[in-house]
Amino acid sequence: MKLHTGELKEKELLDSIRRMAAMAEYRDPDAATHRERVRSFSFLIARCMGLASPEVEILANASLLHDIGKVGLPEAVNFKSGDLSPYEWEMMKRHTTIGASILKGSPSVVLQAAEIIALTHHERWDGSGYPNGLKGEEIPLSGRICALADVFDALTTRRTYKAEVPVEEAIKMVADSGGLLFDPQVVNVFLEHQLDILRIRSANLSRPLLEMQ
Repeated sequence: MKLHTGELKEKELLDSIRRMAAMAEYRDPDAATHRERVRSFSFLIARCMGLASPEVEILANASLLHDIGKVGLPEAVNFKSGDLSPYEWEMMKRHTTIGASILKGSPSVVLQAAEIIALTHHERWDGSGYPNGLKGEEIPLSGRICALADVFDALTTRRTYKAEVPVEEAIKMVADSGGLLFDPQVVNVFLEHQLDILRIRSANLSRPLLEMQ
């Protein structure tokens, strides 16, 4: 089957986005599957919230670059196995503004969306997040969706600096955080479709990067 020019451009852009994200986290063997799970969780939540198909695709593909700002952090901070010091934690927070700075000014709607997500995916519904302490609907919807997707995946994945949280416990933590850390509407959609979320998680736990391209 022949691809139309538009389809080819879309495939090329998605390939470029994946490679940009992989470059940013090249030394992290878990980053590729994390990004794909966050993308798939974000796609599902956005679609189930009733966003139009083009918006869903843009948001999901943009979410692949949510942590691209980590390319600007020292390796000693990015890959530290123990707790971060207060100074290191403040440095870690900078990955949001670094990521937005890298993506700023692009004519691509996907990279424009990625700039917003990179900047806002650590903002929290109650205003306790960073970098700008945005609250409630001050946080763009794309950032609110990616925030939940990112945290759920981080909770349920073993990392060098932390143990894996059991899935049932992680789901309860998300449920308890609706209206506090997360948009309650996003939480409700996540809970309504948790079986689909778990299927996505199982399907993307250990796929190699080349297979996902």
